[in-house]
Amino acid sequence: MKPYVLSAAVAVCVSLSASLCATQAFAAITVKDDAGNSVVLEKPAQRIVSLAPHATELIFAAGGGDRIVGTVGYSDYPAAALKIPRVGDHRQIDLERVIALKPDLLVVWLHGSSERQLDSLRKLGIPFFYNEPKKLADIPDSISRLGKLMGTERQAEQIADEERARLAQLQKQYGNRPLVRTFYQVWGKPIYTVNGSHIISDMLHLCGGVNIFGSLGVTAPTVSTEAVLLENPEAMITGERKTTQGLEIWKQYPDLLAVKRDNLFSIDADLLNRAGPRLIDGATFVCEKLELARSRRVDGR
Repeated sequence: MKPYVLSAAVAVCVSLSASLCATQAFAAITVKDDAGNSVVLEKPAQRIVSLAPHATELIFAAGGGDRIVGTVGYSDYPAAALKIPRVGDHRQIDLERVIALKPDLLVVWLHGSSERQLDSLRKLGIPFFYNEPKKLADIPDSISRLGKLMGTERQAEQIADEERARLAQLQKQYGNRPLVRTFYQVWGKPIYTVNGSHIISDMLHLCGGVNIFGSLGVTAPTVSTEAVLLENPEAMITGERKTTQGLEIWKQYPDLLAVKRDNLFSIDADLLNRAGPRLIDGATFVCEKLELARSRRVDGR
């Protein structure tokens, strides 16, 4: 009887161990998104629909570009993103096309009129990961969390650590430099800017810049020409696009400090307008431009 009992006990242990291993192999993945919601997947995501260009860039950075089965207009980086089928843009999403792709994860950005359509997708039970970095440090954090959702943690953490190191270097180099009062122009007609809660303001802060409209209550407010002239910024920065009314509109005001010192700086819009890894490239350029503005001061003022 004893050998039989022992064998039975061993068999039970082996069975329990196998069950435990299977449970561990397919343990649910849980991460928090930027809305504070828990995103739960039974297994790593294999079919992802990205509903924002910056999200597409983050997914590629996290090692999951080949898992994106659908995305939206302007998802044009990296080059491989151009080959991904489109399911709409920031104004409207083709819900039937999204459903037909059978995604196991949606990465979304809740802006634009397409936001209303997402409610219909939620009812289908497709997991949502809401992503909206508010600080530059949120970018590598987003890469890490997406890597966990896709089971690509090793690559994702490597890239995330590299981005954190780049930010730390910029902070070390520019964080204690003399402040530069800066106007950031999103659009020129009407004049749009950003307030202190926008990620662009965090970029300016990193580079030793001060957003002259940081205290406004609206994230992307319109401001008047008179308001800008009254603030008299030392530097002006915009994301350069052919369709954008650029900083040339300010050259008619020669007494404006930024104009007087030739501190009108245009930077590639894709490096400033998307909260993906390339925004850290944009931050490098912004820091360099603000340092140039410091060099043009008279007697250090």
